Amino acid sequence: MKITSINARIVRLPAIEPLANGPVPARTMRDVVLLRVGTDHGPEGIGFTCFPGYYSGNMSGALKIAVEHLGSLVVGDDPVKTEAIHAKLAATVSFSGPGGIATLALAALDIALWDIKGKACGEPLASLVGGRRTRVPAYASGVLQRNYPLKHIVSAAEHLAASGFRQIKMQLGLGGSAADEIERARQVRAVIGDKVDLMVDVNQRWDVKQAISIGQRLEGLNLSWLEDVTAFEDYAGIARVAQALTTPIAGGEYVFGIVPFRQMLEARSLDIVMIDLLRVGGITQWIKVAGMAEAFNIPVVSHIMPEISLHLVAGVANGMTVEYIPWVARLFKEVPQLVDGDLLVPQRPGLGLEFDEDVVARHLVA
Repeated sequence: MKITSINARIVRLPAIEPLANGPVPARTMRDVVLLRVGTDHGPEGIGFTCFPGYYSGNMSGALKIAVEHLGSLVVGDDPVKTEAIHAKLAATVSFSGPGGIATLALAALDIALWDIKGKACGEPLASLVGGRRTRVPAYASGVLQRNYPLKHIVSAAEHLAASGFRQIKMQLGLGGSAADEIERARQVRAVIGDKVDLMVDVNQRWDVKQAISIGQRLEGLNLSWLEDVTAFEDYAGIARVAQALTTPIAGGEYVFGIVPFRQMLEARSLDIVMIDLLRVGGITQWIKVAGMAEAFNIPVVSHIMPEISLHLVAGVANGMTVEYIPWVARLFKEVPQLVDGDLLVPQRPGLGLEFDEDVVARHLVA
């Protein structure tokens, strides 16, 4: 089997908060680069990539060009040789550094190749990765944002718990007093009760001393984790926080490639490793980080893209939970089903996803 074609498109979706109808600013858009990889013997692979932040930037055109250029270099290659192709493309872009647009583009191609591999084998991606389980817990995310009014946060948290979510994540790092941070978390815990897991994402907004001080005052709320408590490059500083608190420390979504994960694990910075599928460079690299974390007896969780990340967390031995933030779910005809707070692994081959071309056509940019 050989790769015969590469087709990339940009869609621009109005940003929404789909789980509790949060107040997203008007005219805010999210760009996604969609990819189709054709072969000479039937299976077509799909992938997608974007800038992983909450809102897309204005560089999607450059990202699409990067996807197309890298894709042109593998036309004629065997798509199931994912490691060989990843190595080839990584070597091609090595002078651009260990991250950035090149890695995000490479990830889209790698995802599409694994989709082809699954379809060629007649197996879902989760089975190819390891097939450890057929359903995984999912935590509601992107809902309890720090810029939303407290009244909405409390109401939305109560709605999520009533909807069946057993795990919920909120944001802190409000930029005000420590008392405000603690009160917001206390009110959310009060409305969801003790049987629902509560995670907190700080998005690097505290320094080390704040993280320790506020973290110690939050420990009575039985948080499942504190995430990205300070600057992600400060492995030693994060390790100080991890040593000072009993609450687990999560992180990793901001780093590119696999090497920083080794550095964080060796520094004992993390109790929970969070892997961004795009920044790490695709499925091929995601699996390597999961194995690295397993060697340190540390679980892994996903960052965004639940439609694909579900397979990975379900497949590996130390998969813990999936971030459920369905920003792009409307691009697909069917998406993984959420039942009693768990995502069910689709049994269709590959990713189990198919673009909804009617939706794509309505939001197509280029």
